[in-house]
Amino acid sequence: MMEVVIVTGYDVLAEVYEWLISDAKLPPAQFAASFDDVLSLLPSNAHVLDCSCGTGQLAVGLAGRGMQVVATDASEAMVRRTAELSEEFGASVQALRANWEELPDHFEDGTFDMVFCVGNSLHHAVGATGRGAALESMSRLLRPGGRLVLTSRTWELVRARGSRLDINDRLVRRNGRDAVVIYRWEIAPNWEEEHHIEIAIAQVDTTGSVLVRSEVLSCWPYRYEELQDELQRAGLRTDVSTFDLEAENYTVVATRG
Repeated sequence: MMEVVIVTGYDVLAEVYEWLISDAKLPPAQFAASFDDVLSLLPSNAHVLDCSCGTGQLAVGLAGRGMQVVATDASEAMVRRTAELSEEFGASVQALRANWEELPDHFEDGTFDMVFCVGNSLHHAVGATGRGAALESMSRLLRPGGRLVLTSRTWELVRARGSRLDINDRLVRRNGRDAVVIYRWEIAPNWEEEHHIEIAIAQVDTTGSVLVRSEVLSCWPYRYEELQDELQRAGLRTDVSTFDLEAENYTVVATRG
């Protein structure tokens, strides 16, 4: 028996998001440890914002180090799951729903020592205008000398592969259940057009029934050179970049001047 649930946004995926997180980053402490290089630059009680918090693994991991952590996301369901994870680990995390452009409505300029925008999230900002506004908000919330840590897909590589269906070649086990993760990519003809990713998680239970949870997500890709220009316009100077045209993802660390 198969049941299919399809909506737009992240509200359905929030309930099964752990299947999209790698084994290495599922424990909050390990997720935070993946950023040890930049975290070593902070005092233990630093003010940190995770503005694409997902289900909260990074935010909870940072709070476990004694940092003062705020976690935000545009999805109410993601924020709820972050709050639940915080409670499970006894972590002190302020979690609230806000998109990037709303952040200055909630916090004063210069509030944070470090802002994280990770998990390949920035492509959900609508085009160059949306990205610029998002980066401007993040920059405003950083103290002078504060750092933005951003991770991104290598969209040059994604677009070169064209529209396609990617099916994980192994079952992923979470909470005693197995699932197959499927990505369907709709690559528009031009860079500046809206693209779509449909993510499906097909869970298989012990009776052989399959529950498929699927969401179609809108995205607006960008070239690495465009991102660099947009960071600069937002008052951010790139200090570290792992960009490689042959790599699936990269990390940028940029400092507010």
